[in-house]
Amino acid sequence: MKDLTSRWCAGLAGRRTRLIFSDGDDPRTLQAARQLAATELITPVLLASGTGVGGPGVEVIAPADALRDGDIQACLDAALSKMRYPAAALAELARDPLYLGAATVRAGLADACVGGSARPTGDVIRAALRVIGLAADATTLTSSFLIVLRDGRIFGYGDCAVIPNPDEEQLAEIALSTSRTFRDLTGQTPAVAMLSFSTKGSADHHEARTVRTATDIVRSRDPGLAVDGELQFDAAFTGAVASHKAPGSPVAGRANVFVFPNLNAGNIAYKITERLANATAIGPILQGLAAPMNDLSRGCSVSDIVQVALVSAIQAAGRPAEPAILH
Repeated sequence: MKDLTSRWCAGLAGRRTRLIFSDGDDPRTLQAARQLAATELITPVLLASGTGVGGPGVEVIAPADALRDGDIQACLDAALSKMRYPAAALAELARDPLYLGAATVRAGLADACVGGSARPTGDVIRAALRVIGLAADATTLTSSFLIVLRDGRIFGYGDCAVIPNPDEEQLAEIALSTSRTFRDLTGQTPAVAMLSFSTKGSADHHEARTVRTATDIVRSRDPGLAVDGELQFDAAFTGAVASHKAPGSPVAGRANVFVFPNLNAGNIAYKITERLANATAIGPILQGLAAPMNDLSRGCSVSDIVQVALVSAIQAAGRPAEPAILH
């Protein structure tokens, strides 16, 4: 994990990334912000109404002050005007720190937003989609985790947090986005396994056929990407099994990015890996937004917040300015 963090810091050298934290009153967020400010790579901005927050290199904005900013207000108005909610509900959303943080990014006053230490993932996703919107080259919002094993090996898992039952197109989008995230954050070449309970037609079932079709879509959209499916996990991960179940596969036995067929499988798998292998799970990393906004677990540690902030900064550094597709 230390090597990965060093890589991210090296990738951010020479620029100062401005990150806004919607959970600025959370003591964990404050401690993480102070650590990030000390790197001199990130300017943390805390949305906080309490006193005693801040510190050297840490900026603080009260939610009421953010709401009075003309650029932030304009972004909120544009997003919320599309929603058929009662006026009182819209006013409440406008005061919501997640929406204020997203609007700060949409207005160009911050490069990325991190939040959710006291909120469900769904709240973060809705604020991100409604205010920041999808990137022009994305068809749907997806997510992935970086899984860091104790021996230093790193894997990408997608989608473990957003799409319950992806169709072929969505599954292909998950694979493409997760492979890019993995490459950008680790510097490694992705080898993508499209997972199933079947390997290369060993079972003729519509769910296995969905994975096969998604694999074909991925190949057509990125011919240079090493991808194969459908593969069972043992065939994707273990060379001896791959030689019997999927001989000649370009990724079987050496996959480092695993795309799960549905949210049940992905969410269960990452938590099993995290607990049984004592692995570090970084994420969920949201993919497909016009600008980065990432979620925190409600049980997150200070270290978790620092890691997600660094990931968000790397995403911001690699994302060209572009119009958003609002939902």
